[in-house]
Amino acid sequence: MFFYGISILVVFLDQLIKYFVDKHLVYGQSLAIFNGFLQLTYVRNTGAAFSLFVGFSPYLIVVGALAAIIVIFFHYRIPPKDLYLQTSMAFILGGSLGNLIDRVVRSFVVDYIDILIWPVFNIADIMINLGVILIAIKLFEKKKAEGKDAPNPF
Repeated sequence: MFFYGISILVVFLDQLIKYFVDKHLVYGQSLAIFNGFLQLTYVRNTGAAFSLFVGFSPYLIVVGALAAIIVIFFHYRIPPKDLYLQTSMAFILGGSLGNLIDRVVRSFVVDYIDILIWPVFNIADIMINLGVILIAIKLFEKKKAEGKDAPNPF
């Protein structure tokens, strides 16, 4: 239940902010949050990350659905007590579903976090990337620990 609770929380937060942006900002409008560093900018992304694959929305829906299914599949192979990996996978699932909902309902993903030196993104994107980074860290630490147990050939 923990895994799905975190996933639902991510989807809810993502969709809530997207709803606010869609209802209170005009497409293309920006609001300064931290002047010169961060602003809220309403962007419609019909592609994938960094607006790659614009116009491939039907394919991106399939990719998003497959990603969610794969994450759920692996969730059941992780021990329930491994909250680190369960949380990481929940972040990925919640973010994937948040953007998938946009693609199905709106035909585009609402992006709004604008740090001015990077393409505009959203909470779902952050959660997907955070989940992947946390898993990579866990794998790196595991590999490093396994290496310490191995005899040093030098």
